[in-house]
Amino acid sequence: MNIQLFTVNPFQENSYLVSEKGRAFVVDPGFFNAMEMNLLNQAVKKDNLQLEAIVLTHAHLDHVFGIDRVRSQYGEIPVYLHEEDAYFWENYMLSAARFGFDVKPFDFHPDWISEGDFECAGIKFKGLFTPGHAPGHLAFYHQESGQLLSGDALFRESVGRTDLYKGDADLLAQSIRTQLYTLPEETVVFPGHGPETTIGHEKQHNPFVRA
Repeated sequence: MNIQLFTVNPFQENSYLVSEKGRAFVVDPGFFNAMEMNLLNQAVKKDNLQLEAIVLTHAHLDHVFGIDRVRSQYGEIPVYLHEEDAYFWENYMLSAARFGFDVKPFDFHPDWISEGDFECAGIKFKGLFTPGHAPGHLAFYHQESGQLLSGDALFRESVGRTDLYKGDADLLAQSIRTQLYTLPEETVVFPGHGPETTIGHEKQHNPFVRA
C-alpha cells in the first residue's frame, strides 16, 4: 500500500492519496485552490490510478475544502464519514465564514461509516473510533503494512485541539490510550498536520498523553 502526502490550504493540513494495485482513494482532501488540486491530479495521472472514493477522519473545514474539487474532477465518488460528525458537515459554510472563507454548502450527504472493519478501493482497514478533537473522529489502521492515518487525534509529540466546538480533552486522551497506544509500537503514524511519527515514539515522548 502506498500513501502520498500533500500539505495544503491555509491550515497546512495533510491530505493523503492512498493506493494499491492501481486503485486509490483520498483521505481528508483539503485542496484549497486549483494549484493544490493539480498536485493530486498529477499524482493520479503519474501512477495511472483509478480514484474511487473520499474518506474523512472528521469534517472540520480544513479537511473538507477540496471535496467538491475532487468530485468535479473524478465524478460523484462516495464520501465516507462517521455520523457523529454530521454537525460539521451540515454547517461547513458557517464554520468557513468564521475564518473569513466564502464556500458553498455541500449539496449531498456522505455515506456514514463507523468503527470496525472498513474496505475502500480494495484496501482493508480498521476504523478506530477516536473522538475528542471531533465527536465523530475516526483513525484508519492498515494492519498489513503497519500504517495508521490518525487524522487530528494524534500528531508527532502533540495531539489535536480540544478547544473547538464539541472538543473534549479527557475523551481525546482516552481515545489515544485505548485505541492508538494499543497498536504495535512500530506502527507508522500519518497525521492530519505535521510530520509522520510512530506509536512507540509517541508513547515515550508525547507530553500531552502519556502511555
